[in-house]
Order: sequence, then structure tokens, then C-alpha cells
Amino acid sequence: MIGNDHLPFPMLSDGGGHIGRTYGVYDEGSGVNIRGRFLIDPDGIIQAMEVMTPPVGRRIAETIRQVQAFQHVRATKGAEVCPAGWEPGKPTLKPGPDLVGKVWKVWKPDE
Repeated sequence: MIGNDHLPFPMLSDGGGHIGRTYGVYDEGSGVNIRGRFLIDPDGIIQAMEVMTPPVGRRIAETIRQVQAFQHVRATKGAEVCPAGWEPGKPTLKPGPDLVGKVWKVWKPDE
């Protein structure tokens, strides 16, 4: 485990590529994992994943926003969903037949 007292979560290393192979991000040719981010819910279900090659970095603020959105959806038991660009405290959507094809009428992120 890598880390210090300032990180609120453990940091792990996968030198042998065991985890990377499991998640399909291990590059056999170079012997290293490709950058991969997986958001896994408390039930062990992958809710989101992102795999990127080294030349392009990731934005941690977007990862945090996604975690908050998944937490919100879970807390409402799916009664509310978070549209693209949703931020905590902003309006959510209530999924159902009445919303189909009308998201653009209901969700106005600039208001």
C-alpha cells in the first residue's frame, strides 16, 4: 500500500498486473497497466469506468462529481437521476414514461 496520513483512502500498486488483467487494462506488450478508473458501488457492481492512454490526463473534479451523482442516485433508490453536468444541490430528474423524449423540456441546467 502506498500513501500517507493525508489520503482518506488507500492507494495500491499492481506491479504484477493481476488486477489490471482482471479489469482488462493490462498491456502485456509493455508489462504495465493502462490508466483505468473504475467506480464500483457497495454491491461490487462497476457503475462507471474510464480507460485512457498516458498522453491525456484525467480530471479529478469530474470523478468526484460522478461519485457524488452515483451516491445521490443510490440514496434515492433510483427515484432521482443526475443528468450530464449535474452538480450537488442542482435539480435532478425523476425517471419515468412521462420523461421519455422530453428531458430537454424538463431539465434546464442554465436556469
